[in-house]
Amino acid sequence: MMNFEKRTGPDFGTAAPVYPTNGVPDWYRDAKLGFFVHWGLYSVPAWAVQHGDGVNIPTEDAYAWHQYAEWYGNTVRIAGSPTWERHQRLFGPGTSYEDLADRWDASAFDADSFVGELVDAGARYIVPTTKHHEGFCLWGTETTGFNAVARGPRRDLIAEFQAATRRAGAKFGVYYSGALDWHVSDFPPIESDTDLFRYRRNDEHFARYSAAQLDELIERFSPDLLWNDIEWPDGGKAGDDYAVAALLRRYFDAVPDGVVNDRWGVPYHGFLTREYTDIPEIIPEPWESTRGLGYSFGFNQDEDSRHSLSGAALIRLLVDVVAKNGNLLINVGPAADGSIPALQRSAMRELGGWLRANGDAIYGTRPWIRMGEPTGSPRRYTRSAAGVHMHVLDPTTGTAELPAEFDESALRWVDGSAVESTSDASGVRTATIPSALRAEAVAVLTASGV
Repeated sequence: MMNFEKRTGPDFGTAAPVYPTNGVPDWYRDAKLGFFVHWGLYSVPAWAVQHGDGVNIPTEDAYAWHQYAEWYGNTVRIAGSPTWERHQRLFGPGTSYEDLADRWDASAFDADSFVGELVDAGARYIVPTTKHHEGFCLWGTETTGFNAVARGPRRDLIAEFQAATRRAGAKFGVYYSGALDWHVSDFPPIESDTDLFRYRRNDEHFARYSAAQLDELIERFSPDLLWNDIEWPDGGKAGDDYAVAALLRRYFDAVPDGVVNDRWGVPYHGFLTREYTDIPEIIPEPWESTRGLGYSFGFNQDEDSRHSLSGAALIRLLVDVVAKNGNLLINVGPAADGSIPALQRSAMRELGGWLRANGDAIYGTRPWIRMGEPTGSPRRYTRSAAGVHMHVLDPTTGTAELPAEFDESALRWVDGSAVESTSDASGVRTATIPSALRAEAVAVLTASGV
């Protein structure tokens, strides 16, 4: 996946617009865990080609065999692709992707119940898709009739999400596809990374359209976070009032403690984003790791436990990201009716249970002097006012080496038990993990006074 902060748009020289100078607020850095919610027309077919171990798809076929179900609106237009063939078979050759809007029934969606499950899983902020690349808006926008109030669910889903999130005490963000809108574009389907940036509108009219939609979202919902995707139209990157610099200034005027991501294609960004990417070391800037529980963000009904993170793997992922100065924005992809699939719910509940016992070693922490150790049992470190927290990623081994920095510190396990340790001839101390913690996905030890 690309690093979007490196895309900084046209060079306007001395006529360059004035961007905000807002940094990343402490609430975001303290939150550590957010939940993405990818829900749209693509949730009706809820399908993409399965990816995973042992599946080798040639680079030239990556878009025709796209792993993301939310890209269904693109892959279905690639003649001969698995998605195209399946769509013809299930919906008939006369049914367009946009016709699925009238088949979308969200009758099982209860915003308070849905958001409650995310908060129970540990979410401190929630970011639903307001408009993905397909162009279908999940709020009652005045800019287009292609929206969830006028068609399909016949409900303002974003208004419901926002109200429920506020009631639950979490921060509310919005995802918005700034660069791609297939509903108002007539380009060929995207079949390569080159096409991704070639087949997108950059004209002033589209820039005004996008700005009007994002202005609506800001005015109606005062989101704590703006999560733009791919880029912003080049026709909206100058100094005009409809351009992104002015839009971001309006946003921070309305939400002074707000935050934005890095996918705007301009010289200004907030936190960095890394998508389905393993990061080897601490990143000094605030950043966010994002991925689905499986290989897709939108719900893919063909994925099973072989393709999805277990609860234990999800917990270890969170610990790894936080130890490297990141937040984890993990995605839940509901079914079309608004229910959370059982496989996703299971991992979420395991994560929530672990965080209720170990959250003090995650929330509000910062990285230590190093994220882990190059040798010995796999460990990660975080630090807080209580001390340095050592996260043992494989407690089943029964032991874990202690760093030399812990030698003069008071040590305790998360369950309050004292730490028993032995030292070898070279002076390396090894702690014995209590039996009660060996079945945990991650066992946490705290060293105070380090």
